[in-house]
Amino acid sequence: MHASSSLKQEFLNKWAMGLKICHSSEGMSLMERKRAIKVSADVAMASTRNPKTSWSRSLIGNACKEDKFKPLVSHVLGPHFERLKKISNGSNSVRRKILRRSRTICRARKRAAKVVSPSSVAKRLMKKKTKMLKSLIPGGDAIDEFSLIEETLDYIISLRTQVEVMQRLANASDLQNPK
Repeated sequence: MHASSSLKQEFLNKWAMGLKICHSSEGMSLMERKRAIKVSADVAMASTRNPKTSWSRSLIGNACKEDKFKPLVSHVLGPHFERLKKISNGSNSVRRKILRRSRTICRARKRAAKVVSPSSVAKRLMKKKTKMLKSLIPGGDAIDEFSLIEETLDYIISLRTQVEVMQRLANASDLQNPK
C-alpha cells in the first residue's frame, strides 16, 4: 500500500504551486494561512490521484465553493480546472435526491418491522460502521456501500502519501535550518 515515487513527486510539485499562492497572499491570519495550506494539500492530492473518485471530487468541489480559494485551486489544477470543477460539482443534486428517497424508504421499513434477530443486530451494526466510515471519507455520504471500500483504500493511500511527503519536507527543513 505504498505510493509510487512519481505520485509523491507530482503531489509535491502541485502542493508547492499551491503554497506559492498561499505565500503571496498578504495579510492572512495564522488560521487563514493554516486553512489555505490544508486546502492546497487537499487539492494537490485530489488532482494527483484519480479525479473520478468521489473523495477527490468532493475535496475539489468544497475548495471551489469558497471564493478565496478559487485562484489557488485554479493554479494547482492548471488547464484542467474547468473540467475538474464541472466533474466535482456535477451530480450532487441528483445524489441528494436519491439519498433522500432511499432514506425515506428505509424509515418506512424500520417502522414496519420491529423483530430482533441476530441477523438484524448484525445488519444494524454493519450499517452503523458503514455510516461511520462514510463520515470519514470526503464525499462519503454519496458513495454506495460497494464502492466505499475501494474509495476508502484510495483515500488512505493518498493520505499516507501526503504524510510521507510532508514528513520528508519537514526533515529537509530541519537539516537545512539546524537549531
